[in-house]
Amino acid sequence: MKSEPDVYSIDDLHRDGREMWDSIRNYQARNMMRDDMRIGDEIFFYHSSCKVPAIVGISRVCSEPYPDPVQFDKTSRYFDPKSSKDSPRWILVDVEFVRKFDRAITLTELREQPGLDGMILMRRGNRLSIMPVSDEHWDLILTLE
Repeated sequence: MKSEPDVYSIDDLHRDGREMWDSIRNYQARNMMRDDMRIGDEIFFYHSSCKVPAIVGISRVCSEPYPDPVQFDKTSRYFDPKSSKDSPRWILVDVEFVRKFDRAITLTELREQPGLDGMILMRRGNRLSIMPVSDEHWDLILTLE
């Protein structure tokens, strides 16, 4: 899961302990949260849109999927007038802090790993804020820390 560190960082999650992963407005990312994520699934926390994009830690899914409340908030930039409480369009999960890495694993370093060639993050132009990571890629990334 990606987040801009000036918006919400791994340090913010460490401070808060748990947070809802709200304001996702991409159907593919929403579907992954709704259909694929389960309580206990671990997540790489990735800082994006910053000077040095990098995986900076691990968080964990700690709730079942539920409607994103900001879609109903008319004052929010993520308000969706086409969504209703009876038929919500946007879904989220809560995540909890697991640990911050001793060092960030940069996107440049990840790109240099031949074993990560097929990872979605390595695809040029990828803009998804949530993407699956295979067990093989997960294990390889952990060895880089």
